[in-house]
Amino acid sequence: MRSIKIIFIALIALIFSNNAISQDNISPQRKMAIDSLALEKVRDLSKYISIIGNKQTPWSEANRVIDRTLELFIDGAKMGVSSINVSEVKYYGIRTYLERLMALNYDKVKIEWYNIEYISDLEKQPDGRYVGVITVYQRFEGSNGDKLTYVDTTKKDITVYVERKQTQIGGRIIGFWDVLLGDIRVTETKP
Repeated sequence: MRSIKIIFIALIALIFSNNAISQDNISPQRKMAIDSLALEKVRDLSKYISIIGNKQTPWSEANRVIDRTLELFIDGAKMGVSSINVSEVKYYGIRTYLERLMALNYDKVKIEWYNIEYISDLEKQPDGRYVGVITVYQRFEGSNGDKLTYVDTTKKDITVYVERKQTQIGGRIIGFWDVLLGDIRVTETKP
């Protein structure tokens, strides 16, 4: 009788552990939704960078947008910055990068991102998170007066983290998948 109880308890534990494991796996339908959310966050980042870099944006509005931008990233994420005039790529914390962008010494700054697409599928990591990479092309133009002073196009790889989180709604714990952006690496810069 005791061995039947042990087998029964083991079966119950196995059922619950399999259920917990299956909740951490991403179904194809959920993956499509997560991919869409990740691409949307990258588009938001593009829009925010454009607003922050625009010299017509009031300082208070640019700072508000910086705070919104930081919500898109994991703690400690870095942004790569390159130039056609210097071969070295420098990496800055996201807030520092955005503040430097705001302070660029141009009368007019125009930043556009295009060809935003996944280059690597989401891969499960040992810590349970999924990681992927989205590639974007950024065109940067800096003008003083009516003269275009600097132009470059940079290819950037954005690390995307997908992890299971929980929140409490109406006294119930609800699980959901969240997408956060990580480091943004420069892979190529050209005029």
